[in-house]
Amino acid sequence: MQARIRTVAFQGIDVLPVDVQVLIAPGNLGFVMVGLADKAVGESRERVRAAFRALGLALPPQRITVNLSPADLAKEGSHYDLPIAVGLLAAMGVIPRDSVARHVVLGELALDGTLSRVPGVLPAAIAAQAAGRGVICPADCGGEAAWGGFEAAKDDGSDIGRPAVIAAPSLLALINHLRGQQTLAPPQALIDKALGSYPDLADIKGQESAKRVLEVAAAGGHNLLMIGPPGSGKSMLAARLPGLLPPLEAEEALEASMVRSLAGELAEGKLSRRRSFRDPHHSATLQALVGGGLRARPGEVSLAHHGVLFLDELPEFNRGALEALRQPLESGRVTVARANAHVTYPARFQLVAAMNPCRCGHLMEPTRACGRAPRCGLDYQGRISGPLLDRIDLCIDVPPVSAADLALPPPAEKSADVAQRVAAARAVQRERLAELDRKGKLLAVEPDHTAGLLAERARVWSKPRCNADTDGSLLAAIAQPDAEGQALLTRAAERLRLSARAWHRTLRVARTLADLDGAPSVRRLHIAEALSYRRPETRAAVAA
Repeated sequence: MQARIRTVAFQGIDVLPVDVQVLIAPGNLGFVMVGLADKAVGESRERVRAAFRALGLALPPQRITVNLSPADLAKEGSHYDLPIAVGLLAAMGVIPRDSVARHVVLGELALDGTLSRVPGVLPAAIAAQAAGRGVICPADCGGEAAWGGFEAAKDDGSDIGRPAVIAAPSLLALINHLRGQQTLAPPQALIDKALGSYPDLADIKGQESAKRVLEVAAAGGHNLLMIGPPGSGKSMLAARLPGLLPPLEAEEALEASMVRSLAGELAEGKLSRRRSFRDPHHSATLQALVGGGLRARPGEVSLAHHGVLFLDELPEFNRGALEALRQPLESGRVTVARANAHVTYPARFQLVAAMNPCRCGHLMEPTRACGRAPRCGLDYQGRISGPLLDRIDLCIDVPPVSAADLALPPPAEKSADVAQRVAAARAVQRERLAELDRKGKLLAVEPDHTAGLLAERARVWSKPRCNADTDGSLLAAIAQPDAEGQALLTRAAERLRLSARAWHRTLRVARTLADLDGAPSVRRLHIAEALSYRRPETRAAVAA
């Protein structure tokens, strides 16, 4: 007696097919599992035995062999419980084999036979739908699996036999459904419509220049670095950035949810249009920040995909972890290469960082600075490398708030007012990029390997959605300044020795400033303001 069940293995965002081959044959009594299974998969034997016992089923007194094919692919995770159990049921004749022949099965078994949530159901469902298969999963993951693109049956009944999603609360309910003794309702693809409440920009008194830069960062998706003494409001400003950003579009929400699904953070299987705001502690390791570890899990840069990554106390982060941000800041994805894994995750995030000017934080206040000033400031800021600073579009000083500002009433302008201007600027950018796409001028960057779900999402990841995503080849079409602006940028680049990256990033910021002003072209004043937001040594050279 034998059966074959299709399930999946995960390598980053990519989904690889796995065959669970079950053989029940005469021989020494035993339950053997082969196919490079890790400890969690090997423990499936005991969970399957206990679940069968809870259902009143007994494993046949014969030799049971379970092979996870391909045998040289590492199998990790608890989602192999359900396909192994379903394979045994099919081999024993408890359920018809053809009832599960066209489905991808994944789920974890509890000892009483109930099915528990497992990570990765959303990318598995998308891959299954692309392959013309359905999905069998726990009921808690049903709403997540329904987002895989499965269509409802037609009114004429022509698609009734088509594979779809079967979301079962328990192994017993699944058996009864497959045998036709019970009908499980199809799960609904749900979206979390509650965007939640964000801190309001009206809570911050003073800091009008910083608020202006925050608006520019939100409108163009630009990276931002704030430098200021303790208590000047840097963290408060960063926390209010998500409230200025527009909600995720449908495609963006699907991309971000795929990563969250792999990390097991997709609550109740609902997709959300709320942008992520990740703020890891400065003690975070390189693996926690960019991904990796034993199972090459997604890091903070991927969990912040299409959202905000806030790094407070930037110089206190591990130097290697900060340098690892350079690749995803440019490419929008991160490749984790380890001896036992080589995986790629999307990582198109908006970096917002904050730091003190020196260790004591009062470098710019002569009466409060330490005795090592200004050397302590140079040493402290020197922890941030030039190549990383070169990738930050906006760099501003956030001075301390005066007592006079604190005594003023709350500002009249709220986050909602700024968000309207940001949304209008983003709409202009979307329309402009859509027009270029229709003309075939948007070129997607292909990944290193082109197979499976990773290749299908490659163009989506590299698709520009705002000014910060545009590359140098597009800037000539969307951000060509007027004659005076071009002359100013040329003089500044020669005097300040701006790199090619700094040149392009200055043009991107200038294009955003023009969008906020409603200007069709980039003018000299936009170039001048964009140059004023470059890194500290650039501004110091301008002042000189």
